[in-house]
Amino acid sequence: MSRPIQGVLRRRATVLGFILSLMMSASALAGDVVVIVNPANTASIDEEQIAKIFLGQTKTFSNGSEAIPIDQKEGATREEFGNKLLKKNPSQLKAQWARQIFTGGAKPPKELGSDDDILKFVASTPGAIAYMDSAKVNKTVKVLKH
Repeated sequence: MSRPIQGVLRRRATVLGFILSLMMSASALAGDVVVIVNPANTASIDEEQIAKIFLGQTKTFSNGSEAIPIDQKEGATREEFGNKLLKKNPSQLKAQWARQIFTGGAKPPKELGSDDDILKFVASTPGAIAYMDSAKVNKTVKVLKH
């Protein structure tokens, strides 16, 4: 290989390494997605019930109280929650909600625009259930699922 080509390849490898290290640093700063509820919620809630609530298959917690699911705006946290807890990717979720709306079934969860809005809503609404980055949770809510 000629020297100019080796130099170009070396620079590209350095840039690629830098980009990868930035991406890994950013993902390390982000916490895991956790499910949160109002601190007064005493219901026993497992992963299956969380999924049923967020997929519109049930409207209540195990103790019979109303469940009010709150979605994140579209983004990495919402995608991770869908993939890990609901076992559906964003396209599958959109298709499912389109079918439910078309057939007159359940409506998708209310969507709030920021973590602060979600924290305030869940802290002030007894039946609220939501999810967010664990690094942003505070003591005004109860964490159910890590």
